[in-house]
Amino acid sequence: MTSERPRRTAARATVAVLAAFGVFSGAVLAGAAPAGASADTAVRVAPGVRYEWRDVAVAQGAARVHVLSVDLRDPRVAVDLLHPGKVAARDTVSRMADAQGAVAGVNGDFFNITETQHPGVEATGASVGPAIAHGLPLKGAVPDGQRFGPALPPGTTTEDVLGVGRDGRARLDRLTLRGTVSAGADRLPLGGLNQYALPVGSVGAYDKEWGSVSRLRATCGTDTDRAAPCSAETYEVTVRGGRVVAVAERPGGGEIPAGTTVLVGREAGAHRLREVAVGERVEVRYRLVPSVSRQPYRMAVGGYPVLRDGLPLPGLDDRTAAVRTAAGIADAGRRLLLVCVDGAPGRAGLTVAEVAGFLRGVGALDGFNLDGGGSSTLVTREPGAGSVVVRNRPAGSAERPVANGIGIHSAAGGS
Repeated sequence: MTSERPRRTAARATVAVLAAFGVFSGAVLAGAAPAGASADTAVRVAPGVRYEWRDVAVAQGAARVHVLSVDLRDPRVAVDLLHPGKVAARDTVSRMADAQGAVAGVNGDFFNITETQHPGVEATGASVGPAIAHGLPLKGAVPDGQRFGPALPPGTTTEDVLGVGRDGRARLDRLTLRGTVSAGADRLPLGGLNQYALPVGSVGAYDKEWGSVSRLRATCGTDTDRAAPCSAETYEVTVRGGRVVAVAERPGGGEIPAGTTVLVGREAGAHRLREVAVGERVEVRYRLVPSVSRQPYRMAVGGYPVLRDGLPLPGLDDRTAAVRTAAGIADAGRRLLLVCVDGAPGRAGLTVAEVAGFLRGVGALDGFNLDGGGSSTLVTREPGAGSVVVRNRPAGSAERPVANGIGIHSAAGGS
């Protein structure tokens, strides 16, 4: 009780500050559509899926927020990860949605967008946090100090996810990679799975889900400093059919065939891999372990929590306004709210604290911040159409290719 009281007090203070400065209109806090966003802006995208926009008064001026409401109780509705087919790849939300048959969706996690700090190293486009698609783990989380995006709120990590379980409920959770590399009598802990950055001294595994991009980036930076130089101590081992078929001093690139795993080591991990000989049997095992749910996840995407049990997390940024994408969970996980701030010129952005307040105002008890800025995109199908359209005005006026997203699927198709 003593540890919970400061958290609740700080969260209530955040809400009080928002209300005192008139950050949100009373209509929004009550969950109703404010002026300029009357009921006729709501569109039925598909059974259980509705879209609307809301004009909101915030500290920086007038913002327009696009909202998807998804009824997860509807058996015709399903949620899955939008992704470009490989972890180390990017595509626009609209193309990913159309390719996967989604009727609506938003962009997802922050990602490795640039490598200006490591000249000559290829940016991977891979996302920061864990990812699960179609019930299968795609990747683990990079170390906290290697992430892209704004500073994490206190108490959150790159392992935090928004997930939808096979029971059809949405949850906030934390997914930790647990795995081993067994070579003879030696057993090494697995430090990464298809990640653009590995913990210092670790060994990471890469498989066909990674893509063709070089794995060199995995050995750059440190657990606390993304800009730190690339490691001089690296080693790579290729395992096919359970046996080592090749070794190399530096991480390589190119497509990884099915049935093949490439192990990348840095520092102590590289020294351990050097002890593995060509022809030796090697077994790699791993899983993403949730801290909350006992239900397997159908999908999970990275980001960071901003709202828990109806209260904003303490320490949320209340100064920096930007175009943002976020997700809210309501009705005990049976309703998913996907929101995207419009990036049209002259429209205001939201601070992270305002995002938490908005999600709370439209009925969410838990909220999760996703990538924003030029990545923020919300798409839906027009009634009777076979493809999606972008509903918001992306910052920069054009869709940015992103690492992944949240896709809404309907067995009934669009309206």
